[in-house]
Amino acid sequence: MEQGADIYELNTVRKHLSAIKGGQLALAARGAVLTLAVSDVVGDDLSVIASGPTVPDDSTFGSALEILTRRGGFGLYPDSVVNRLRRGAAGGVPETPSHGDPRLARAQARVIGPQRGAIEGAKHAAESLGYHVHIVAEPVTGEARQVASRHIEGTATAIASLPRPVCVIAAGETTVTVTGRGKGGRNQEFAFAMARSLSTLGPHVAAASIGTDGIDGPTDAAGAIVDTTTFERARAAGMAAPEDYLTENNTYEFFNRIGDLIRTGPTSTNVGDLQVILVA
Repeated sequence: MEQGADIYELNTVRKHLSAIKGGQLALAARGAVLTLAVSDVVGDDLSVIASGPTVPDDSTFGSALEILTRRGGFGLYPDSVVNRLRRGAAGGVPETPSHGDPRLARAQARVIGPQRGAIEGAKHAAESLGYHVHIVAEPVTGEARQVASRHIEGTATAIASLPRPVCVIAAGETTVTVTGRGKGGRNQEFAFAMARSLSTLGPHVAAASIGTDGIDGPTDAAGAIVDTTTFERARAAGMAAPEDYLTENNTYEFFNRIGDLIRTGPTSTNVGDLQVILVA
């Protein structure tokens, strides 16, 4: 995760370190299996949601090894992890059951809470408050601080001819490559990066990025809220070089000092991240 791996990569590795992920729980069940999934995965891929314990898995030990190589190299990971994946790739550990495996014939699965479901709830809430709503069709993915800048650019184009006030709603799941020593999460970094260019949308704009599970990274916050005064208020609070907080992956401290963390507490569900921009 610290190396910027997305959920598809993370769960490919997880499935090959587990006795139940990647369809193996369904193999161990004596009876028929019905899985009802709430999705936090872009695309609602059942083999990735919760590492797919009851559905076919077409990834392999070899693909898991390739991910470790791409995400920092074997030396970054515990020997027990690397050795198991190597044993599996050499045929010493059975592969997870793939599509067409007859052992999964009695297993069924369906998504009952899609990853983009939170968008509909946000849309209805915004409309009830009198906002015109624009929904971003493409999921928000990629390195948080880079994608956030492009998100603001795309928003400026999308709302240019829309009446005000307008609410822009997007969803997805970004990643963070950790290079600093601070504390934060992908939603806090996304919000910080949005604040850099938020004024291009107008003088009275607010934006937020949150994890719908209420937990952003290793913090007690769901995310953060920003507006066109964020950096001005930060400097008034004694933070002379706000960009240093992003460089150090220390956005939690940044937003905590100006009171702009969003704390919902754990929500006991997860349908990914939600980004909302309000333009007066």
